[in-house]
Amino acid sequence: MATLTELVVYPIKSCAGLSVPQATLAPSGLVAEGVHDREWMLVTREGQFLTQREYPRMALIAPRVDGDALVVEAPGMPLLRLPLAHDATAAILQVQIWDHSVPAADCGDAAAAWFADAIGGACRLVRFRSDVHRPTSTKWTGGTPSETRFADGYPLLLIGQASLDDLNAKLVAAGRAPLPMNRFRPNLVVEGIEAFEEDFVESFSTDGLSLRPVKPCARCPIPAIDQASGIPGPDPLDILQTYRANPRMEDAVCMGMNCIVQEGAGQVLRVGQHLDASIAF
Repeated sequence: MATLTELVVYPIKSCAGLSVPQATLAPSGLVAEGVHDREWMLVTREGQFLTQREYPRMALIAPRVDGDALVVEAPGMPLLRLPLAHDATAAILQVQIWDHSVPAADCGDAAAAWFADAIGGACRLVRFRSDVHRPTSTKWTGGTPSETRFADGYPLLLIGQASLDDLNAKLVAAGRAPLPMNRFRPNLVVEGIEAFEEDFVESFSTDGLSLRPVKPCARCPIPAIDQASGIPGPDPLDILQTYRANPRMEDAVCMGMNCIVQEGAGQVLRVGQHLDASIAF
């Protein structure tokens, strides 16, 4: 039995997350306070998506919901209010996220200027359109269809707390500081399973709800970025490389599992909720 200990929604891809006590489960990820996970995204003027890999200071951009707006703040910047209501007249910008090209709603020049000042580089802010469907690859789902918004590949990322504890024990043994969970940017954190046991779980389920881990999460350099300062530091991938290179992923270093919603779209997930972790045999 696993216990859900944290739920995090990231309104703007690669910016700070919102830790919430509960969230609605949608086929394309978590929804909380009227905001969908990875509903907004920064792109270049040409539409190529941007992350902390290019601009580590994106970690300091903190969104929160206030009434009918997503309020965004960053050090030294005035507050920016983005209306939650979709703008049917917004210009369309074709954006590129990995292998996908998606029509997105451009959020205008004022938002673009604010974010350009915040990260120190030219960019546009775009929003996922409500009439767009972005399917995930079925290569890892056994043909089961799924969808996501501006997440890298799948609607949910789950990590067991014991997995981070295991890494931190190795970091401390090497004379380095332990890391908080936000370095790995999960949507779901669970306790009650062994370190990296999430790799072998067939489903996390309860009362008509089922989340299915489908693909190991290959790690980029973002876990090296301090999410509180936006400053890169020692990269934990050198430690993870010694025991977390995954042959199923061409020896990429993996931590956490990408999940799809197998059953229960529309149900509410709550911190403290128990989930039955069924091991795949």
